[in-house]
Amino acid sequence: MALIRCDFDSEALELRTSMTVLLPDTRAGDPPPVLYLLHGLSDDHSAWSRFTSVERYAAAQGLAVVMPQVHRSFYANEAYGMRFWDFLSAELPAKVGEFFRVSGRREDTFVAGLSMGGYGAMKWALREPERFAAAATLSGALDLAYIQDHDLRPHMRALVARVFGDRVVAGGDEDLMHLLREADPVRLPRLMLRCGTEDHLLAQNRRFAAACRTNGVELDAAFGPGEHAWDYWDAQLPAVIDFLLNRTKTRKD
Repeated sequence: MALIRCDFDSEALELRTSMTVLLPDTRAGDPPPVLYLLHGLSDDHSAWSRFTSVERYAAAQGLAVVMPQVHRSFYANEAYGMRFWDFLSAELPAKVGEFFRVSGRREDTFVAGLSMGGYGAMKWALREPERFAAAATLSGALDLAYIQDHDLRPHMRALVARVFGDRVVAGGDEDLMHLLREADPVRLPRLMLRCGTEDHLLAQNRRFAAACRTNGVELDAAFGPGEHAWDYWDAQLPAVIDFLLNRTKTRKD
């Protein structure tokens, strides 16, 4: 397994950025499947490899892992900043295909993330379902409309104002609940959700699971002991990878 820090120029962001990439030793045979693994609000592209055993888990499955850097953007085109959605959804996969030998087939392509990255993973999977075979969220910040309307902490108010400006999240394509209402369940990738029962985002995750049920979207959801912390996410990661690779049975919440 190779661990690569890749620094490259981004046209979408108009600056040089970085991603951390894990590549299995394939030598011969088909290119490996690839997981886009998204970081949370306070992290960067190095966080997953620093704080979990993702390299060991991916090596055991022959899985390539791409961990991009999007700062505190909610994986969106910022009102007062940079075009992180364009970077994630268009430029990043193109760069990965240019730089690395990984599969480009839908059945071999996955996305997952934690917290803000869990939101980003679900948004990407719901907006572009034809790209992924499966997607997963861990402790996701999944109800962004609620955050915009009800999170009164000054730093979050400032962050939401910078990212979204005058855009109203509710009912638009940044709103996962709206995307679920608009989705064709037949076209969606397989979806997985995990969240700890002591997590401060638990209510948002339960609302997302309920919205899936209401809209006929199949979701493998489970809630158990755990906080918004790396020990919980690391413990869940092997099961997430098994689910993405379709090596476990789907369970409905």
